[in-house]
Amino acid sequence: MASKRASITDMALKLGVSVSTISRALSNHPSISDATKKRVTKLAKELNYHPNHLAAGLRRGRSNMLGVLVPHIDGHFFTMVVKGIETVATKAGFNILICQSNEDVAHERKNIETLINAQVEGILVSLSRTTRDFKHFDKATKRDLPLVFFDRILEGRDVNAVVLDDREGAYQTTRHLLAQGCRRIAHFAGPQHLNIYKNRRQGYLDALREHDVPYDEALVFTCDMRHEDGIRGMEQLLKLPVPPDAVFSASDITAVGALQVLRQRGLRVPADVALAGFSNELFSSFLEPMLTTVDQRCEQMGQAAVRLLLEILGEKRQNVSPRRVLLQPDLLVRASSLRVK
Repeated sequence: MASKRASITDMALKLGVSVSTISRALSNHPSISDATKKRVTKLAKELNYHPNHLAAGLRRGRSNMLGVLVPHIDGHFFTMVVKGIETVATKAGFNILICQSNEDVAHERKNIETLINAQVEGILVSLSRTTRDFKHFDKATKRDLPLVFFDRILEGRDVNAVVLDDREGAYQTTRHLLAQGCRRIAHFAGPQHLNIYKNRRQGYLDALREHDVPYDEALVFTCDMRHEDGIRGMEQLLKLPVPPDAVFSASDITAVGALQVLRQRGLRVPADVALAGFSNELFSSFLEPMLTTVDQRCEQMGQAAVRLLLEILGEKRQNVSPRRVLLQPDLLVRASSLRVK
């Protein structure tokens, strides 16, 4: 018996008492004698018995579990968001179950099924890059399972969400590049069906318009925001009759690809081409030159997302209008964009 995980039933059979007696003894119920409690405790230690808190919680109608679905956890941003989520969730008495979509909507669909089957009490979601509809989330909403989206959401959908003011962050970054004397500012834009990349592109356009700088479609390179996209985009931009004098990338990772090409071509950053990214990845401050970027308040985002989910769980009301929390960005100006005047 000791070779497998012992159960309450095993203990009841061994001691010749009912399952309910074992359960009450383990919870120190006053109706159970001290002698019986000692026998049960002694046997529990011998069998290395550990109570199944999840099963107990489910019997009470609660799992005390929150689901977290992210595109990946191999970068700084989502790692810190999850840290923020876990900090607040733990204080509120919840555990978290983390799933990764790996930027694949098919995997995201399976993740949602997994979390629903695990009977989590709510789900925190950041969409994959390939997600273009919300159909697979209908299973959760039909079960009145609260959903809170963070960072990435689909444009045009009214959902509970915690997001950064990406448009403002991009506007500040582009305005900074303009203040350095740059006028042909290229933009690496991400998939436009996702809010973060659409808003970052719009912030870029806002700043150009404000400074009466004509928009040039040839300077916008739309991609999947991977390192290799930065390489490909920079190579394409340098082939233009008049290459850019600055690049604002909607991702630090893509900006690193651009930096690699500029070095290979013998171009100086920022003297020949100023460079700025977005996300404040850990590596951005270790590059040479250090990369100008936008901090996304990632840990704060995770904390705010859990608080919003807990508010929804506490209300237990139907047909409540979705709420959105908007966090403010922080432009971190570093050497990659600062030109000596």
